Amino acid sequence: MNIVFGITYFVWLLSEISLNRLFRSKGTDKKGADKHTLFLIWITIVVVLFVAIFASMNFDFPIVNFIIIRYIGLAVIWFGIILRLVIIASLGEFFTVDVTIRQNHQLKKDGFYKFLRHPSYFASLLSFIGFGICLNNWIALIIITIAIFTVFVVRIKIEEKTLIERFGEEYCEYKKHTYRLIPFIF
Repeated sequence: MNIVFGITYFVWLLSEISLNRLFRSKGTDKKGADKHTLFLIWITIVVVLFVAIFASMNFDFPIVNFIIIRYIGLAVIWFGIILRLVIIASLGEFFTVDVTIRQNHQLKKDGFYKFLRHPSYFASLLSFIGFGICLNNWIALIIITIAIFTVFVVRIKIEEKTLIERFGEEYCEYKKHTYRLIPFIF
């Protein structure tokens, strides 16, 4: 494995662990809405990455037969990491890794949120797709994409229920004009 790949995977893991440690709900936040989905997401990630790596090592279904595809995958990972951090910064104090309504919570409908209700999940999904591309294996890419997409949809349903409880009709109206997770598709 090239050092560039190792550094990329390390930075990606470190960024997610840091977000998980730094952006948890606080004592003054309304808690309990998460329904253990943060744990579900982490378990899914660990399992699916091991399964995808196993699949890529044992089943020869390359996306293309050129080494450049692995570097394209790295670029997609980096794009996803940077985009996710920018999106989190744009949400500011209202971002938490667990489903939480903060005191004085405001519904964000501008910037990335003008088009997607959950752009941080989209950016994260991009990074996972990039990892699947790095493995240069159709089976691994499909496993990663389906599993991560599915666990994010489970989380989004819980998150949107919480947002509807907090913002009511304002959130329902916002839903009518935005995509959930994937621009122009879903």
